[in-house]
Amino acid sequence: MRINLTSVYVDDQDKALRFYTEVLGFVPKTDVPTGEYRWLTVVSPDAPDGVELLLEPDAHPAAKAFKEALAADGIPLTQFAVDDVAAEHDRLRSLGVLFTQEPVDMGPVTTAVFDDTCGNLIQIAQYR
Repeated sequence: MRINLTSVYVDDQDKALRFYTEVLGFVPKTDVPTGEYRWLTVVSPDAPDGVELLLEPDAHPAAKAFKEALAADGIPLTQFAVDDVAAEHDRLRSLGVLFTQEPVDMGPVTTAVFDDTCGNLIQIAQYR
């Protein structure tokens, strides 16, 4: 058994696709109309056949409430691995990304947290 798909709840799929591809650097994988919304996934350019990230609409009341509660408490919805948190922080900041937690060295891991513009806080982490 292995993980092949995970999701983030987004308030606007088009806005999310722009942010996750143009800013974060993921690449589109699947884009299938499903009525009002789309089955819309992105992947890492380093692993095009790897884990897909579903940009899932937060239309369900429970999803919206869950997402809003996490963000209000400053809790990241998910975490992405990076090779160098400081460099990625600087790159993203130069693109206008808002960080809610600057890079913090915690021994075996360095993390930072940013706002994905779609209602989520996302943590980036560098493990040693």
